Amino acid sequence: MAEKRFQLAEETAWCPGCGNFGILASLSNALDDLELDPKQVLFVSGIGQAGKTPHYIKGNVLNTLHGRTLPTATGAKLANSELTVMAIGGDGDGYAEGGNHFIHACRKNIDITYIVHNNQVFGLTKGQASPVSELGMVTGTTPDGSYYERFNPLAVAISLNAGFVARSYAGNREHLSRMIKAAIQHKGFSIIDVLQPCVTFNKINTYQWFRDRVYDLDAEEGYDPTDRQAAWERSWEWGERIPIGIFYRVTRPSLHERFSFMREGPLIKRDNSQGRLKEIIDELVISP
Repeated sequence: MAEKRFQLAEETAWCPGCGNFGILASLSNALDDLELDPKQVLFVSGIGQAGKTPHYIKGNVLNTLHGRTLPTATGAKLANSELTVMAIGGDGDGYAEGGNHFIHACRKNIDITYIVHNNQVFGLTKGQASPVSELGMVTGTTPDGSYYERFNPLAVAISLNAGFVARSYAGNREHLSRMIKAAIQHKGFSIIDVLQPCVTFNKINTYQWFRDRVYDLDAEEGYDPTDRQAAWERSWEWGERIPIGIFYRVTRPSLHERFSFMREGPLIKRDNSQGRLKEIIDELVISP
């Protein structure tokens, strides 16, 4: 284990027993194992309990609007490609308000890691149904049960050929740390959907519920994460058995590799003098 650089906060605003504690510890351990410098890591988060994660760990922090985590993280990575950019949000933040951005981040294959705290409810705003709530789930906004089919983020990401698609469980810190390290080391868009029990508002998908169901794909003989069709089919397995691990991984050019001017180095290190800016404006201005 490397030196503990990403020190955890002693106090948080989370409920005792919240699955977010496991995610925070796993994230810290993964970054320490990779021997990253907190100065070179940027955490971008949205609104919600998950969005508070960067407040409790060392590194650069940028809080954004609800659902706007990914476009902000994309802009930061485009400006400074030398940063390790971690986008962090909840299932409400990422799959509801941020659903459109999630789709296009998969397409663009920007080199960032996206960690989604998936507790199947809106945790900060008192447990309303989220896009990944179970069909029939009773919440404050669905007193007769949710009428909608559960959104499947892994199937969507695989369908869009996202570079790295994984799921983990907040109650298994060793596994989650391993997934985070693999995601950061992958060049391209990486998503980890983390099963995160909400001890206050979700009394169904508890720690025990997940412990009885999760199994590791990586330990299953013959599973090939480069087989896109098999990965898509496995992403629909949910209920009595729930797979965690790397579902899909593919090597394809990241957004930076597709543009020659991005391959030349971080944009923040380029000539940004006023004279150069005037030249660019003059090139774009159409003479009357």
